[in-house]
Amino acid sequence: MKTMYQISPLPILLILLTPISLSSQSEGKSSDTIKPVPEPKTFLTNHTGIFGAGEISYDAIASEIPLTTETGDTTAMIWSVAYVRSDSGKNRIRPVTFVFNGGPGSASVWLHMGLLGPKLVKVPGNAEADDGSPPYPIVNNVHGLLDITDLVFVDPVGTGYSCVVGKGKVEDFWGLMEDAKSIAQFIRSWITVHQRWNHPKYIAGESFGTTRAAAVAHQLMSGGQDVALNGLVMISQALDYAGSTSDHYNITSYLTYLPSMAATAWYHKKAGQDLSLSEFAQKAREFTYDIYGPALLKGSLLNSSDRQNIVDQLSYFTGLDPHYIDQSNLRILVPRFQKELMRDEGITIGRLDGRYKAREADLVSERPTIGDPASYSISSAYTAALNQYFADDLKIKMDRPYLTSNSKIYTKWNWKPVAKTSGWEPSYVNTAPLLGEAMRKNSDLRVLILSGYYDLITPFFDAEYTFARNGIVQDRLIFKYYEGGHMMYTHADDLPRVCQDMRAFLTEKD
Repeated sequence: MKTMYQISPLPILLILLTPISLSSQSEGKSSDTIKPVPEPKTFLTNHTGIFGAGEISYDAIASEIPLTTETGDTTAMIWSVAYVRSDSGKNRIRPVTFVFNGGPGSASVWLHMGLLGPKLVKVPGNAEADDGSPPYPIVNNVHGLLDITDLVFVDPVGTGYSCVVGKGKVEDFWGLMEDAKSIAQFIRSWITVHQRWNHPKYIAGESFGTTRAAAVAHQLMSGGQDVALNGLVMISQALDYAGSTSDHYNITSYLTYLPSMAATAWYHKKAGQDLSLSEFAQKAREFTYDIYGPALLKGSLLNSSDRQNIVDQLSYFTGLDPHYIDQSNLRILVPRFQKELMRDEGITIGRLDGRYKAREADLVSERPTIGDPASYSISSAYTAALNQYFADDLKIKMDRPYLTSNSKIYTKWNWKPVAKTSGWEPSYVNTAPLLGEAMRKNSDLRVLILSGYYDLITPFFDAEYTFARNGIVQDRLIFKYYEGGHMMYTHADDLPRVCQDMRAFLTEKD
């Protein structure tokens, strides 16, 4: 889950995912008040399950790990749930994958209960309905990866059960680089406690979690305790926000979003019906690079004949009326596309996943008015299922609520990529160069990029555009595409494919 960049007038994704305001535990306001430092809690349970070729035994370790300063003061507790295979022998070299979502302000619930956890919540898999009301089915994850890797689901400070303690303040953690440093410290602490320093290590992040993953990979290679990662799994990548912020005058975003609009129009049978999805998407890519990009660079210098050609082709790819495109000055903002594509049917489409549809009361509004149907159609199921699973299976008892999302974090987030004392001229967030540097320092670091065709938050073409630049090593990249959206694993047919692609990536030998 990725929020929109701070200068954008669009509603932030965190609000889309969590339409109500949540009260955070231990908000840690900037003051001299020192909060108690409780003993870290651990809940250990033993389980068996079928993953891959057969049944395995594993321990579920739900625990808090303290973060400390250089002077030894404990400032935060990071909550994680680790699944560690228990029948493989203590001396066996076994990979471990650290997993987190994004926001900023989201716990790891989405990847935990939607893709990689040993149990998943079942939601309608074809965007044909919302999750309704409980009870929600909780099923065994028959596609899980526990046979090939241990998994550690991490909740950054202010999400899940993670919170500031002692002399800690939220501003020490709620920022682009502050967050990366805290997660890097957690990873070092976890592999020390569990004696996993010389085991293969991976990170799987989603949305802003990929922004974080690139920064963490870079951070782990500094600070006197170098940790080299074997690979990164980027789910709905969001490294360079210029390509994932649909905003007036951001020329990059008009380009990066167009192929996703075309794919979504294809899905709703508004465009490209004479071609397959992949063929139509490729045609949209070529138009964007070869024709649309140069036309936008010309701006008002574009002659009337060429302008009409662009209008006609944009109408062909997006399914929108040529007159509307002309009035939009050849530039279609994503929220407008959500309302306009099926306006004649009174339907608004989703942002996280353009397959989802809603009938809003306001039929003439410029933008969606009640949030994102791709979010509110599944959020209740994930929240309820995780809390029930924690209680029933993992026997977790905590004295505070588990925050699946915390909307207060975004408003306090420090996006500066430099120290607070350094000057910085505002620009779009971009951690892709940090990934490029990490890949050049670590010749074994590989990256798997997973994208949904109907993702109108972090578009698939932006992934291609971003990874073709920023000093990233091209021959260690793998791209995979799915007929879903931002959380492509909610599409029933894509869940096994995503796990299969991750399995192949994690077991590949260089």
